[in-house]
Amino acid sequence: MSLRLYNTRTRSVEPFEPHEPGHARIYVCGLTPSAEAHLGHARSFMFFDVLRRYLTHLGLRVTYVQNVTDIDDRSIAAAKGTNTPWTAIVEGYYASFKRSMSRLGVLEPDHEPRATAYIAEIVETIAALVERGHAYAVEDGVYFAVRSFPRYGALSGRNVEELLIGARIAAGENKHDPLDFALWKIAKPDEPSWPSPWGAGRPGWHIECSAMSHALLGEPLDIHGGGFDLIFPHHENEIAQTESLVPPPMANVWMHGGLLQFDGKKMSKSLGNFEPLATLLDRHDPQAIRLLFLQAGYRKPLNFTEESIAGATTGLRRLQAAYDAFRTAPAAGSSGGDVESFRTRFFGALDDDLNTSGAVSVLFDLANDAAQAIERGAGSAASAFFHEALSILGISPSQRKIVEVAQTTTRTFTDGGESLTVVAPGDAEARLPADTLDRLRAAIPAEHLHLNGQTKADAVSDVVKARWLAKRRRDFALADAMREALGAIGVTVTDRKGEASWIVGA
Repeated sequence: MSLRLYNTRTRSVEPFEPHEPGHARIYVCGLTPSAEAHLGHARSFMFFDVLRRYLTHLGLRVTYVQNVTDIDDRSIAAAKGTNTPWTAIVEGYYASFKRSMSRLGVLEPDHEPRATAYIAEIVETIAALVERGHAYAVEDGVYFAVRSFPRYGALSGRNVEELLIGARIAAGENKHDPLDFALWKIAKPDEPSWPSPWGAGRPGWHIECSAMSHALLGEPLDIHGGGFDLIFPHHENEIAQTESLVPPPMANVWMHGGLLQFDGKKMSKSLGNFEPLATLLDRHDPQAIRLLFLQAGYRKPLNFTEESIAGATTGLRRLQAAYDAFRTAPAAGSSGGDVESFRTRFFGALDDDLNTSGAVSVLFDLANDAAQAIERGAGSAASAFFHEALSILGISPSQRKIVEVAQTTTRTFTDGGESLTVVAPGDAEARLPADTLDRLRAAIPAEHLHLNGQTKADAVSDVVKARWLAKRRRDFALADAMREALGAIGVTVTDRKGEASWIVGA
């Protein structure tokens, strides 16, 4: 295989060969759905989507695992702050994330393990670490003893003694060393918990990935990946935990995507430049966002600006227009040999540490040569190559008319063999009040409907669905309350058999 990938652990580009011939096993650290996903998440998962597509194109069977950290301090804090069950916090934000991934054309993982579904495996892993002297139990939980693992810091290039500078033990922690990290946290009153030999509690962040990757893929993983910000401490801690129990390496290749900035700044609510991914996808063509990411090397920082996404949108139309021109060109007798040089360059770029920037440049070169290629009779060969190349990159090859606002969007729900299609106006998100979610939450008790993480339009459709379910249960008082809540934000619902359509401002 000619593919070469940069390995964070060795800091070099290496030939990629799967441990099991013909089968690539990939584990990517997924979302912690305690808040809205952002564009930085999208960049990371989209890159691994392209890697997965290319490995499949090369003829490998790929098993792709992307976990869900569905219990952590932040989701618990968000639940307490909003008086909402922590499960509702997680489900709402994760549903929003999944819709955004679908809009970006990111393929579904083969496995999406949730930490709470692997408690038994996590407890077993912690118990083995305690038994071998790599972990210890104290009053507030179980901690990993960092100094018991001599290779700690190899992935990130950090020195243990240097890490100690400024390190401290926080209030309420009983760990022996400031560098030690939690494997199991004893639950405080009113917190979700699971039984363990050390007391009821929940797993620490790092241990879940060691336990779940071992259970689903074994060792060594062919590729373990995530964002650049996960190198330390998360992936460093994963290595320490895992390689304390099994022969190294935990993974043959470690891959990390570069960070994303907005107008030259880190995205942050405190800076006022945070925009939820779902909202951003409403403003821009998801395919253009994908192309923008592809035009930068995956390990390099990327600065997202309105100018850069406008340029990517223009570039997307150029590529799709070239494909349409090739596809509709008159048939000719050319063998397409002059397209082969473009094809060689394209795959040569991808083989070079998945250089999507170079690969996209090849497509633009061919697009610039479209008229001449068609004149030479290479339209059919160019069309086939464009379709193949753009499919690997996850971009639709067909040119689409730019429509500012779709006429309608639809969602279908089922219950007890009956179904309801909710039809929403395509411009609803822009027309709904800015405080739509807050007003609906205030009007509808959380025990009847959890509104977290949805777009405004999706929240309204969820209320329409909940009203339908209430009427099916003959809870007409609740159904009327929901109709009044919708009316208060200017939404009118029209019911038909199997369908409910709603509009704003009428």
